[in-house]
Amino acid sequence: MEFRTVINTSGSVGLLNHSDRILMLGSCFSDNIGARLAGAMVNVMINPFGTIYNPMSVASSVSRIVENRPIAGMELFQANGVWNSYAFHSRYSMSDKSLALDRMNRSIAQANEHLRQCNALCITLGTAVTYRLKTTGEVVSNCHKQPQYEFDKEMAGVDEITRTLLQMLEMLQRFNPTLKVIFTVSPIRHIADGLDVNSLSKATLRVAVGNVVAKMPQLASYFPAYEIMNDDLRDYRFYASDMIHPSEVAVEYIWQAFQAAYFNDFSTQAIARCERVSKRLMHRPMSNSRETVERFMADTRTVVRNLVKEYPYIAELKQVRDVLEG
Repeated sequence: MEFRTVINTSGSVGLLNHSDRILMLGSCFSDNIGARLAGAMVNVMINPFGTIYNPMSVASSVSRIVENRPIAGMELFQANGVWNSYAFHSRYSMSDKSLALDRMNRSIAQANEHLRQCNALCITLGTAVTYRLKTTGEVVSNCHKQPQYEFDKEMAGVDEITRTLLQMLEMLQRFNPTLKVIFTVSPIRHIADGLDVNSLSKATLRVAVGNVVAKMPQLASYFPAYEIMNDDLRDYRFYASDMIHPSEVAVEYIWQAFQAAYFNDFSTQAIARCERVSKRLMHRPMSNSRETVERFMADTRTVVRNLVKEYPYIAELKQVRDVLEG
């Protein structure tokens, strides 16, 4: 007798390879899976605008990346002692306006170059609730704790989201014809407005993504992270202490399901080997002995060199270059 619902995710094996370039965009679940990909020495760029939750802001970010359109100084505003952009997460905000602008625009340029060579774009949608700035009418990616009265809060509809995402995919297809796009709906619960609003929001996103994948199946697919969390794991013990975010165990389980869905046997073996070496790179010898430290670093360089011989494409990764050049 089976006491859980196992979600079948094996329909797209081989869509991704360990040697691929991948861009992650969207909610903090993109950060979670992106971190796993980085730990597996996949060439991944994670949220170049910071965390983005709603589909309109995701589409706006993609448009800016494709056009390589920089942020103008007049787009920044000062609040709480730092300069902010409504297109970027607060981790890009700085007290020096020119430094903030430079940091944001370097990220846009790097994302443009990465996306141009990308094999896959993974988009995680978190909520259909949007905040529209009254003065400009734009949907913001981040409110930066500005007063509520400066925004119109709305629930985007299925048709609006579907249309926006389809336009985004058409733009991406022209920009990078070989690109594959993987959508998912974040399993993270947005409960500040109540569980009823969260349920309606997630359902809206799921229907819209279903429409998009049905219309452009050659370009887009769906990974059921939301369904795995709610129907397979289906227990509060798989949430972090805030009862909102998936626990580390849940994220690891979904990461394993992601691998099973998209990577072939060669890539999953490469991922396992590279994950072990990544853990070694994060390890620091407990001894302060110079001889012990130098021996550990020499052994690590040998391990990394051997790994590069087997997977030459990882030589371009910063963490690998740092070891070999150190």
